[in-house]
Amino acid sequence: MTIGRHSIEERAHGFRALHEGPGIFVIPNPWDIGTARILAGLGFKALATTSAGFAHSIGRRDGAVARDEALRHARAIVEATELPVSADLENGFGHAPEAAAETIRMAAEVGLAGASIEDATGDRAKPIYDLGLAVERIAAAVEAARKLARPFVLTARAENYLHGRPDLDDTLARLTAFEKAGADVLYAPGLRSLDDIATVCRSVARPVNVIMGLSGAPHSVADLERVGVRRVSVGSALSRAAFGAFLRAAREIKERGTFTFAQDVASFSDIESFFAEGQ
Repeated sequence: MTIGRHSIEERAHGFRALHEGPGIFVIPNPWDIGTARILAGLGFKALATTSAGFAHSIGRRDGAVARDEALRHARAIVEATELPVSADLENGFGHAPEAAAETIRMAAEVGLAGASIEDATGDRAKPIYDLGLAVERIAAAVEAARKLARPFVLTARAENYLHGRPDLDDTLARLTAFEKAGADVLYAPGLRSLDDIATVCRSVARPVNVIMGLSGAPHSVADLERVGVRRVSVGSALSRAAFGAFLRAAREIKERGTFTFAQDVASFSDIESFFAEGQ
């Protein structure tokens, strides 16, 4: 499959190589075609979708997007640039291991170079899958990924910290079990302490993804590289930054009747410099 100058196969191999080093890399999260092209134009080496950023852009809450919608969106991001793209595929859009496996097969069909599957259930009463089922789901996703004709980077997410369960021991148990099940990248969103992040990196042999921007945590890329992180994402942080500027501007107009926000807006030329004529 070819989309643009670089084939999907070339992107898949390139994405795998990024995780093999040397050094750390940042994989930012666009939420539409325009932001994907801007991030590519700034020189990032890969992109990842954001379930929350996309949901908010179409007027929905996170978790309220169906699988076919998420995959259509992912394909649009894939087609927007020449970069490899990984997708936030939430819990695989189903509880059974077979659902996670099918979602990975469908993800490959739209040209994705990787994707993440999380252990969050979507049920507030029981937000995290039992460990046994969580591992079965990752194992099924890994098996589906390995049957593909090209590399596919499968990221396994342990969601404790995003759902009121700041239990590092359980999170480590999950990540190490996901590693044994074959996950290529390990990810525990919500870790705040650099010491905790370092502990995760020491506890597993596979590349670790860390998200920045959830709460303005002060760790820099250099800090994270020093403790062993291989990949840094920002989740919905860029989209929330954009929505934050929008809200501040709209509230200024409505509440104060002034327009000082316009002093800080990007110029037309700055924005359009990232878009080729005719796109």
